[in-house]
Amino acid sequence: MSILLSVTGFDPQRWYEALKAADPSHTIVLQPGRADDPSIDYAVVWKQPPGILSALPNLKAIFSLGAGVDHILADRSLPDVPIARIVADDLTARMSEYVVWRVLDHFRRGRAYRQQQAQRIWHERMQPAAREVTVGIMGFGALGQDAAEKLRTLGFQVAGWSRSGRTAPGVATYSGSDGLSPFLAASDILVVLLPLTAETRGIIDADLLSKLKRQTPLGGPVLINAGRGALQDEVAILDALDRDILMEASLDVFTVEPLPAASPLWAHPKVFVTPHAAAVSDPEQLAPLVMQQIAAHQRGEPLKHLVDRASGY
Repeated sequence: MSILLSVTGFDPQRWYEALKAADPSHTIVLQPGRADDPSIDYAVVWKQPPGILSALPNLKAIFSLGAGVDHILADRSLPDVPIARIVADDLTARMSEYVVWRVLDHFRRGRAYRQQQAQRIWHERMQPAAREVTVGIMGFGALGQDAAEKLRTLGFQVAGWSRSGRTAPGVATYSGSDGLSPFLAASDILVVLLPLTAETRGIIDADLLSKLKRQTPLGGPVLINAGRGALQDEVAILDALDRDILMEASLDVFTVEPLPAASPLWAHPKVFVTPHAAAVSDPEQLAPLVMQQIAAHQRGEPLKHLVDRASGY
């Protein structure tokens, strides 16, 4: 039995070594022997080349090397086998760290104080209490619920929006198209953790941003996107910042990555840019989870965290 490791965008060597360390009994290959290689039973992928999986006759399952699966589903020639996401405490913790960091930076006037420091200005800014600020989390799965719990511990009010109506203790939850507008109207800081699907592509547009609460304890609404770059209309975000519809934005993902040097987002005074670094997949933490799933599947146990292809996540 062989496991195909197929990745683009980063060096696969760390993943190769981590998978081997997690279970040395399996053969890990970086390329099929041929298009219809019968030895490959499982594929572990990140942005795999289109078509590389389509002709493998004994492929039993595909595993994503991250929380998202849009990079897998972009291949229209995928075989009809189960696809599993990674749900890991390490990945969840890293995303929550990013969300809390960016929420606190906006909440505690980080941009204003950095500007004052550059100009040697000593001026204390008005600071609301955390209990006066509502953080709206758009995308309320495992990542969103963990971030919500940590933000509530700090005293923030939290609202959550999901397509399917997920709930959590102490969180005001909204769902579906009917719940989106009241959710946005309740949010002082909007955190987007949505998966990329046909329904969510381009969802952060001028219409959505116009529905955010205008009068907030911070002086205006804030956007934080750590989901997927294709969720956002960057022209609309820039326009909303320039027209004070948005007060500030933290963006970790972009429609084109790496973010082109010519993008006005780099130099915009109200934008904080990070290079898709909110929740980096750590091979040493995540590879054992993949190999455990494979071992369980070989024993006849069902796979966990399966993707619904119809919904896209």
